[in-house]
Amino acid sequence: MQTAVIVFPASNCDRDAATALEKVTGKAPKMIWHRDSEIPADVDFVCIPGGFSYGDYLRSGAMASCSPIVADLVEKANKGLPVAGFCNGFQILTETGLLPGALMRNKNLKFVCRPERLVVNNANTRFTSQYEAKSIVTYPVAHHDGSYFADDATLNKLEKEGRVVFRYADNPNGSMRDIAGIVNEAGNVFGMMPHPERAVDELHGGTDGLGLFKSIIESI
Repeated sequence: MQTAVIVFPASNCDRDAATALEKVTGKAPKMIWHRDSEIPADVDFVCIPGGFSYGDYLRSGAMASCSPIVADLVEKANKGLPVAGFCNGFQILTETGLLPGALMRNKNLKFVCRPERLVVNNANTRFTSQYEAKSIVTYPVAHHDGSYFADDATLNKLEKEGRVVFRYADNPNGSMRDIAGIVNEAGNVFGMMPHPERAVDELHGGTDGLGLFKSIIESI
């Protein structure tokens, strides 16, 4: 089992993601620099971490989506490679088109940084199989542009196909239909604004995020 974390300029959760992955796999992930052109062939799962890639200039995740490594990521994801993006990683996934919709400025126009309760809306995915459906978990959030937006047709399609994986119990940012995390049609690409990688140690406030990483690893 080999995992990997992509590192962009101003990523600030890459080490958190690496720690979480090593905790559940017993093996350190490969840290892939954004200027690399290819994800190693032995990588079974890729994490796109949170942070402020390229300082969030232009639009959150937009510049990172044009990094050399992302072209290979998109190609491999479209062939079935499991990928998860958290916070800025979610923004990057929407910018690449691997996930639909966009992440807009928070409704209150303020940076939100606190633990948030989430509802596991679909426990029948490779990212949530360790949870019970409709159970409540607590992950930290830390974002300024985290309000999920999509047109009604896209939202209805996500709902109908069971692709809304997490919802906010108390929506902190104005996301449409309380959406906190979604998955692609094929079920191998997942994005969410909250940070499961910051919820894997009791000393840091809780371990609710471990279930997500265990779900991913056991599905490979």
